[in-house]
Amino acid sequence: MKKLLSLAVIVIIAASFTHKDISWVAIGDSITYLNDHQNETGNRVTKGYMTRVVEKMPYVHFTNKGYNGWTSGGIAASIDKLDIQKADVYSVFLGTNDWWQGRPVGTLDDYKNNTGNNTVYGSFRIIINKLRGLNTDAKIILITPMQRADFVYINSYTNNAWGSYKAKNGQTLEQFANAIKNIGDFEHFTVVDLYHTKKLALPKLVNFKRLKDPKTGEYTNYPYPKFIDVPFNAATDEYPYPVEAGNMTFDGLHPSDKGYAVIAGLLEKAMKKY
Repeated sequence: MKKLLSLAVIVIIAASFTHKDISWVAIGDSITYLNDHQNETGNRVTKGYMTRVVEKMPYVHFTNKGYNGWTSGGIAASIDKLDIQKADVYSVFLGTNDWWQGRPVGTLDDYKNNTGNNTVYGSFRIIINKLRGLNTDAKIILITPMQRADFVYINSYTNNAWGSYKAKNGQTLEQFANAIKNIGDFEHFTVVDLYHTKKLALPKLVNFKRLKDPKTGEYTNYPYPKFIDVPFNAATDEYPYPVEAGNMTFDGLHPSDKGYAVIAGLLEKAMKKY
């Protein structure tokens, strides 16, 4: 009898730790997209943040809705064509391309008043409205853009951009991160603030950028911020981020395995609440 009681207690305890399955739709740009397209990273990334989360939380099942180069405006404009399904959890990880493309960030009133797809605040309102329409009970996680160093695309050197250490179109990337935080605060959503995460700060994104010394023509490894004003010629120069240059990113913008591990850890902590 005692053995049966002990077995019953074990079964009850085990059941209490059994999680029901959770469906998760991850909406984002290339940082999300690359989770399932490691070949487009020169195979420098082995797994992205979603895969890393579900390895620790196997009852979570994700759908990748990441789109290379897309802005929140692009997502909002196509929101009814993206086949986003009903889910228990939605994460929205956008903003870095909005900043680089010079979209106006707008104000919280654009979000509150649903003024349309002319500002980032307005775009997020369209996206959030869609997600709520799919599942009013879904949990929504907003993820701010990371800081970024100088980006050079590993497969096309002419695709490059300066880092978040200076403004673009009169706006800083931090303004976009703060806009997403403001929306999260207004809606009482969970916000994963990557922009202000110390492990992902600008000096830690790359170990160096390998560029030609303007005086000698010799390739030199320049750490941040010394590389800022050193020119890069996409037509003639070698790729400025050899493998050993990578730290939290492998190309100045997209996370490396180390960077994705940091993001996944923060998301795992947030999703464990569900």
